[in-house]
Amino acid sequence: MDLNVGVAGARPRTLPAAIVPVAVGTACAVDKVDGGLIWWRAVAAMVVALALQVATNYANDYSDGVRGTDSEGRRVGPVRLVGQGLASPRSVKLAAFAAFGVAGLAGTALAVAVGPELFVVGALAIAAGWFYTGGPRPYGYAGFGEVFVFVFFGVVATAGSTYVQVGHVDGLGLAASVPVGLLATALLVVNNLRDIPGDTASGKRTLAVRLGDRRTRVLYTALLALPFVAVPFVAGLGGRPAGALALAALLLATRPVTAVLGGARGPELIPVLGATGRVQLAFGALLALGLSIIV
Repeated sequence: MDLNVGVAGARPRTLPAAIVPVAVGTACAVDKVDGGLIWWRAVAAMVVALALQVATNYANDYSDGVRGTDSEGRRVGPVRLVGQGLASPRSVKLAAFAAFGVAGLAGTALAVAVGPELFVVGALAIAAGWFYTGGPRPYGYAGFGEVFVFVFFGVVATAGSTYVQVGHVDGLGLAASVPVGLLATALLVVNNLRDIPGDTASGKRTLAVRLGDRRTRVLYTALLALPFVAVPFVAGLGGRPAGALALAALLLATRPVTAVLGGARGPELIPVLGATGRVQLAFGALLALGLSIIV
């Protein structure tokens, strides 16, 4: 597989969904670890999250491609390696397995250091990433993709990043995982909003297809608004008022929300996907910074 093609297939614009939860979850552990944060665990958690995101992207490309969901003319937006004939199905599948393997190796190091329960969490995350569009009955085709994203790129990644530092489930980490998960889910929702025509034609019953165009736009707006509503609660729960810095990211949220509510569709939604990623990245960076400030 050509390097440039491989990078495009990894869908770099989706990577904030992996970076943000680890940064926020690690920030929640500041001052809770004797001797300070264990930085190698934070790095390992970041490697796990990034590798799972890339692996899921490749797995999605492979499975949709071999099913014919990504056939030329049905899709807009990022390149589809298999569907557009840019890479062989075998090479994309191997890339997915390699990324899952990287996640597994980094996760194993964490499990050895923290506890065997992480083996179970890691196995579930890998299975969820593969069966999103893979296997005989992919749950992404039944409208449950948003649940996967909220759980694994919200709750598990955020609270899990706190867990590997402190060794137990932490209330602040759980609370912070909710707005993080909502923004990660918004990325998938706007992606699926864009793909409603093609997914409908191919029989892919995503949540957007099930809800329809209008209600999906409302859902996207709610997913972008609710994290900001949650910020005061999260900051107050942890006794870290500087967490309110995340509210500044609201300035970036107005443009994508306006575009979605204004009826943008098809290629017009491609910039909205990028803008949503920037909202998530800014929100996550500011929330992580704020939560790391102890007053």
